[in-house]
Amino acid sequence: MLITPTRRRFLTALSVAGAAGLVRVPRAVGADGPLETTSVRITKNQGICYAPQYVAEALLRDEGFRDIRFVDTPPPGVPTAIARGSVDFGMAYAPQFMLDIDAGAAVKVIGGVMVGCVELFAREEVRGVTDLKGKRVGVEAIGSLPNILVVLMAAHVGLDPVKDIDWVTDPKVNPKELFIDAKIDAFVGFPPSPRNCVHAGSGT
Repeated sequence: MLITPTRRRFLTALSVAGAAGLVRVPRAVGADGPLETTSVRITKNQGICYAPQYVAEALLRDEGFRDIRFVDTPPPGVPTAIARGSVDFGMAYAPQFMLDIDAGAAVKVIGGVMVGCVELFAREEVRGVTDLKGKRVGVEAIGSLPNILVVLMAAHVGLDPVKDIDWVTDPKVNPKELFIDAKIDAFVGFPPSPRNCVHAGSGT
């Protein structure tokens, strides 16, 4: 229903707005007193996807943290490092946290950061995830993040990740190189690394 503005409606709205300005809304006040700890250790990651944790450094300093350290986190990865007490905070993909939490790791997920920045690169004949059946998919190792992501994709469309996909693992060779050399049919790429091999296949 179309409401025709009138002088009375205008004055009523103006009065309500003026009254709202007189009402004092209580301010949210942070915890008083000094911080219990002024140091924090954060996992050190490279790449644009991890920009939020570097922005967090300035925010943490504003909150009173003085000793903010970025720590290299070698395998088995961020969730395990947090569970072991090597670091206090870190960023990783949800499947990695789920696996560790399911295994009993003392890890708490505070919030999400990104929806994902990975691509499944495949040969031109692979038009969708279902076309991975019988194809060679390169990953660093079984249980690695790329392997987990493709397993989830495959299971989601009804494939059996164990029987239907030929997993090619070689910790000494980057899957991107195997893809360029036509030794595998697909791999999961993280930006910006895969961009120079788009000509060899297609991004899905």
